[in-house]
Amino acid sequence: MAHTLVIHGGAGNITPAMMSKEDEQAYTEGLQAALNKGYDILAKGGAAMDAVVAAITVLEDNPIFNAGRGAVFTKKGLNEMDAAVMNGKTLGAGAIAGVRNIKNPIALAREVMDHSGHVFLSGKGASEFALSRGFTQEPDEYFFNKLRYDQWVEIRDSDFYQLDHKADNLKGAPAPNPDHKFGTVGAVACDEQGNLAAGTSTGGMTNKRFGRIGDSPVIGAGTYANNATCAISCTGHGEPFIQSVVAHDISCLLEYKGLSLQEACDIVVKDKLVKIGGEGGVIAVDSKANGLFCFNSAGMYRAMKNSEGIEEVAYYG
Repeated sequence: MAHTLVIHGGAGNITPAMMSKEDEQAYTEGLQAALNKGYDILAKGGAAMDAVVAAITVLEDNPIFNAGRGAVFTKKGLNEMDAAVMNGKTLGAGAIAGVRNIKNPIALAREVMDHSGHVFLSGKGASEFALSRGFTQEPDEYFFNKLRYDQWVEIRDSDFYQLDHKADNLKGAPAPNPDHKFGTVGAVACDEQGNLAAGTSTGGMTNKRFGRIGDSPVIGAGTYANNATCAISCTGHGEPFIQSVVAHDISCLLEYKGLSLQEACDIVVKDKLVKIGGEGGVIAVDSKANGLFCFNSAGMYRAMKNSEGIEEVAYYG
């Protein structure tokens, strides 16, 4: 049976003009390391869920991505993280939101799925669960990143929030900064048994207020997997992705309309989302191990490898 792994490290205004050769090398190496780690599991006959969590863990440990160690700062100067996983075979899912000091939020999301009896835990409760399951807490210093901190300092006294690099005020009017990207990481996989899995992890928005939660940990919005259809992980401006229930909508177009994965993704990402101002993209894989990227932004940090010999690492549109 064929197997495929697809990963992303965020989407947005990613153009050659904003990327130095050093940036390109850093992102290429970061994506390749995550791809190799996850794909190695699939190549040895391992489970899709194991591959997804392994790949995302590598991305969370790399401070150039807005997840785990590279998480951005909230209005209060804290790092709050969200993550989710879903198992396409069982439709089991686990998600966490607003957690702090957890080195690998994706591992905690999986722990929620496997051992909590629940799907979605948040804030202090999620932290209590993490401690009860033996997760070690990392100090705030572990998550401190000078670039992220400087981004926050620039806007912390305003009502602007920032999607990694793009500032918006609370009324949604864009600030004069076109250099933006949506820093979420994710992975989807199809293993040799034909089982699908999806996972997404994020550090959210710079200067976000009120405990804001995006689409990443919301099952059906930013993350979804179903062996009967596909596995999806999203990255973009979370609010429109939640409003459009993007990940589940793509699955429904396969299930109820019989569309191909490419057709379904194009309809949702390039038509439905665009109509409500939703910028970003998705990675996807179906039960036949067809993998793809689909985005309506200038670029997307992305990579894919499959048993047919296809291997790709890219970032521009």
